[in-house]
Amino acid sequence: MRSDFLVVGTGIAGLSFALKAAKLGTVNIITKKEQVNTATNLAQGGVAAVLGESDDFENHVRDTLLSGDGLCDKDIVRMVVTDGPSRVTELMDIGVNFVRNENGTLNLGKEGGHSKRRVAHAYDLTGKEIENALIDRVRNEKNITVFENHACAELITEDVLGVERNRTKYKCTGALVLGESGEVLVFSAKICVLCTGGAGKVYLYTSNPDIATGDGVALAFRAGAGVANMEFVQFHPTCLYHLNAKNFLISEAVRGEGAILLNAKGERFMRAYEPDQLELATRDKVARAIDQELKKTGTDCVYLDISHSDSDFLKNRFPAIYHRCKSLGIDITREPIPVVPAAHYLCGGVITDKFGKTCVENLFTLGETACTGLHGGNRLASNSLLEALVFAENAYCYCKENWGNIKLTKQNGSKKKGGGNGGATLDEEIVVNHNWDVIRRIMWDYVGIVRKTSRLEIAKQKIGVLKGEIDEILETYRITPNMLELSNITLVASLIIEASLQREESRGLHYILDYPSKDRGQKKWNVFYKDKLNNPEERIVR
Repeated sequence: MRSDFLVVGTGIAGLSFALKAAKLGTVNIITKKEQVNTATNLAQGGVAAVLGESDDFENHVRDTLLSGDGLCDKDIVRMVVTDGPSRVTELMDIGVNFVRNENGTLNLGKEGGHSKRRVAHAYDLTGKEIENALIDRVRNEKNITVFENHACAELITEDVLGVERNRTKYKCTGALVLGESGEVLVFSAKICVLCTGGAGKVYLYTSNPDIATGDGVALAFRAGAGVANMEFVQFHPTCLYHLNAKNFLISEAVRGEGAILLNAKGERFMRAYEPDQLELATRDKVARAIDQELKKTGTDCVYLDISHSDSDFLKNRFPAIYHRCKSLGIDITREPIPVVPAAHYLCGGVITDKFGKTCVENLFTLGETACTGLHGGNRLASNSLLEALVFAENAYCYCKENWGNIKLTKQNGSKKKGGGNGGATLDEEIVVNHNWDVIRRIMWDYVGIVRKTSRLEIAKQKIGVLKGEIDEILETYRITPNMLELSNITLVASLIIEASLQREESRGLHYILDYPSKDRGQKKWNVFYKDKLNNPEERIVR
């Protein structure tokens, strides 16, 4: 399969880039599930940008830097913020219907960490609205072909570019992909773009879709790209707590509209943790407060109460949340919503420059897969969709500017991963499922919202043993999509643990009991490469 561009993933980053890249050449998009099964489709909040008269770029920059806790790249933050309004306008031009006021202006929401109302939304269905608009455009673009139910197994690289900083320089020329029938397909492309989303499924409880297994981070890392800030996993404070509700998020916008957090005794406990910002403190602070309250009271959940608001307003502003809760016997207009924190967003990822380029030539990463420097130690709410849009535009502009110098490399044969797809079939899927469950519970119990060095060391040892078993399975048996996902979450879990051990301070989303204070002189990123997993480089943030 040959094309000018190979895009892996169908979220806002992948589809936005693909539509632009189609102006330059042919685009193959592969996704391991259906097109709409993405984190974008589940996004409730919206796109943060300076869109109101009372707001300005400096406010948005300041809020982002404050949330990032000293680890943001200031130049990247300013670039993303100033480009924000143009990208939102671009979405509206392709048919995204953001909610407007009676006078025609955008109805802007406010979320935790924001000093102003600046979140353009489609009620609590923003992600679905954006995804549908992008997919409609993709389906009508003759230069784009979408391959559903195709899993990217491995990137194809050449290590013929010499050595830089004691590391081999690689060039990406395509990918090995498992087709719908399990066959290995070779996809060749001038430019490969990983937009596979996050890694929430590394944890037992998550707001992410089942596909969020850190595939892009694992693929790029194995291909020679650097990853950074993996210790900064954002736990969304308010995921619906109900036996029959899987991965259902209660948007931060609910708190933005006045919801308060209560413990089992009906007490508004945020007064004891964040007396100034209360429920509108940044996500890391709210999640830690809930975690501490749960441990202190011994209860399974806390409660988010917005029943004091007008019932018609709630039904109109949060239709998806209202109807989902109502179907489970919870009337949010009359009673509080049971909630718990859940793994939500990976602030680290594959290191890129301002164009989305990695250190592997012709390999780009966009969206949650990437570590651009925007989020630092903690993502500001609704900055993620904005980041995806801005970097999709930047990546396209780079390709357009340099298109004449980018050549398609001829593939030599069909290189295979591990046991390839000619080995025996593993007829007991329970082996894969068991290891998957064990890894996710280890991460939840030992590498969660509040960490401790002794627990991290235990997690490292346990994950190491499992990694050996999983590698043996991959070498012996015919590769399946489930095996690939298992291999990827194992690697991503290892990276999160190693990064957490390296950061001997509490900063942003990383709170460790051994080092409860912030080291004022330690404003650095821990950068890992495949040949330096236990000896990361340090990148100082100025």
